[in-house]
Amino acid sequence: MIDMLHQDWFVDAEGQCQPRPTPRPWNLLQEHYYLHQFLSDVLHSLAHAPHEFDQWDYLPQIRRRVRQLILNSYWLSTQRPDPDPKTGTALLTLYDEIGYPLTVQTVTACAGVITPIHNHGTWGVVALLEGQERHTLWRRMIHPDRLEKTGQQTLQAGEIISFQPEAIHQVENLGPTPSFTFQLYGDTQPKSRFLFECAPFAVKPF
Repeated sequence: MIDMLHQDWFVDAEGQCQPRPTPRPWNLLQEHYYLHQFLSDVLHSLAHAPHEFDQWDYLPQIRRRVRQLILNSYWLSTQRPDPDPKTGTALLTLYDEIGYPLTVQTVTACAGVITPIHNHGTWGVVALLEGQERHTLWRRMIHPDRLEKTGQQTLQAGEIISFQPEAIHQVENLGPTPSFTFQLYGDTQPKSRFLFECAPFAVKPF
C-alpha cells in the first residue's frame, strides 16, 4: 500500500457520487488499532441512530474509523484470500457471530471481473487497498419501472466509497492485477437486496 490516495466518496439513493471531507492521515495514526476496537467504535457510533434505517447518517464517522483501521493495521493487509479460478473472486469474513449487526470482510477480484448490477439492502463502506475499480452507478426509475445509469467513479488504492442502502452499482476491476478491498456493511435487510438487469428490465432477490 504505497502512495495510497486519501479521498472519501458517498453514493446516494439517486446514484450521485459526491466527494466527502477526508481526515488527514497523520491525525489517525496510532501505534495499534485492533479489529475488536474498530468494531466496538463502529457499534458505538451506530448506537446513536434512532432506528436501523437511520444508521447511514453515521457514515462520516464510520468512514473515519475504516480509514483509521487500514492506516494502523498491517494485519488487515495479510487477510487476502486467493481468487477462485472459476469465479475470479474470493471473500474472507473477518468476524461473524449469530445476530451480529455488521458484515466485515475482505474481497479479492481478478482483473476483468465485473459484478452484476446490485444494491446491498443496507449502508456500506468499501476501502480499496490495492488495484483499481470502476463503479458504474444507477438509479431505479418507477414510472416506467427501469434503471437509469447516472455515472461512473474510478477508485484507486487508498480511496473509500460509501453507499446509502438504496444505492445501486456495478463494480469492475480495471487493473492488470487483482483488486483487494476491505468491506463493511450494516444489518442487511434481505427483502431490500436485489440484482438488476437492464434489457429487458428485471429485478431479482439477491
